[in-house]
Amino acid sequence: MRDFKVVSPAEAVSEVKSGDRVFFQGAAMTPNNLIQALCERYRELENVEIIQIHTEGSATYTIPPYNKAFKVNSCFVSSNVRKAVNSVNGAYIPIFLSEVHQLFRRNILPLDCAFIQVSPPDKHGFCSLGVSVDITIPAIQNAKKIIAQINPQVPRTHGDGIIHISKIDAAMEVNLPILSAPVSEPSEIEKKIGKHVAELVEDGATLQMGIGGIPNVVLENLINHKRLGIHTEMFSDGVLPLIEKGVITGEEKEIKTGKLVTCFAVGSPKLYNFIDDNPLVHFKEAAYTNDTSIIRQNPKVTAINSAIEIDLTGQVCADTIGKLQYSGVGGQMDFIRGASLSEGGKAIIALPSVTANGISKIVPYLKEGAGVTTTRAHVHYIATEYGVVDLFGKNMKQRAKALISIAHPDHREELSKQTFERLNI
Repeated sequence: MRDFKVVSPAEAVSEVKSGDRVFFQGAAMTPNNLIQALCERYRELENVEIIQIHTEGSATYTIPPYNKAFKVNSCFVSSNVRKAVNSVNGAYIPIFLSEVHQLFRRNILPLDCAFIQVSPPDKHGFCSLGVSVDITIPAIQNAKKIIAQINPQVPRTHGDGIIHISKIDAAMEVNLPILSAPVSEPSEIEKKIGKHVAELVEDGATLQMGIGGIPNVVLENLINHKRLGIHTEMFSDGVLPLIEKGVITGEEKEIKTGKLVTCFAVGSPKLYNFIDDNPLVHFKEAAYTNDTSIIRQNPKVTAINSAIEIDLTGQVCADTIGKLQYSGVGGQMDFIRGASLSEGGKAIIALPSVTANGISKIVPYLKEGAGVTTTRAHVHYIATEYGVVDLFGKNMKQRAKALISIAHPDHREELSKQTFERLNI
């Protein structure tokens, strides 16, 4: 089917006017060709607001001279926009990923345009949103105009991530691989942490985990498990061996039994090839995947998330380094709470005991200006390379002792002194 009009990149982005609020689809689906074409109009535009979560690419709109016309207002902070968000040219919106859709559906942040990347239409005229459905669905449902980058290398995904070509106001064509993320080799510390966390995972558990060294090690250590399921915000290549060996079957899940449920994916071309036209993988919007009332219905939900630092009472900071906005709230609390309420569920925060510079990540007090991502009332399991402790039901003094036991040995004496001063133990 080809009865839609394809225009040049410049013509496609001509729909954007000064003062508009423009949404960018993110992660591996970031429509960078459209974005670059928009940036080339910086001399004729002013006060264009960019709404996004995690995007990939150079983010030209955040650097001079382009940032004279564009300002980023982000619901998550990826590395390409971090400097801008922490400057006068950008801002961060603290919000759970499960609630971003309300900004569009309740007209809190009405959208003038949505920039997306999609597959070519099928014989019925439907294009796939590929591997980033997350908040893209509510964005395209509520934007006044939809501008698409049509790419035959976009995987066609099953689930809810589709849009009919008739809904697209302007389209340009590219034929390029979507963005991929190399699988990194975990460090020795990450290997130790991953093994500790894997020991907490039971047969029949429903997993939520992200990308990186620790999640990959956890998955590598689950090869002898049985009947695991996936209901997650995102996933990457680490699940593929477990699917191939029949470890991940989803047969014990209550919600979408047998399906791998996610709202976005980032990984290698092998991962995207696996996802393409695969009915096993079901892409939903984040309002669904991150809905605590849905998550908790699955059995033994095991949510594995990370942190920047944690204080001796159990307060978890995962999105700031002091006053610096480093990432975002994202879906951590959505899954921490969902796992905690799941029958047999386990909410896990995994982190190295120290930074690359040897500074303890278990601290008496969070840094000045730090945000509390997961409160001490929500936190359960904490894992470092020195072991795992469960803080649920423990009082403040018991928590401090437990956390000191998995801190780096070089810092335990000082932490004990600080605990005495703070908690009188």
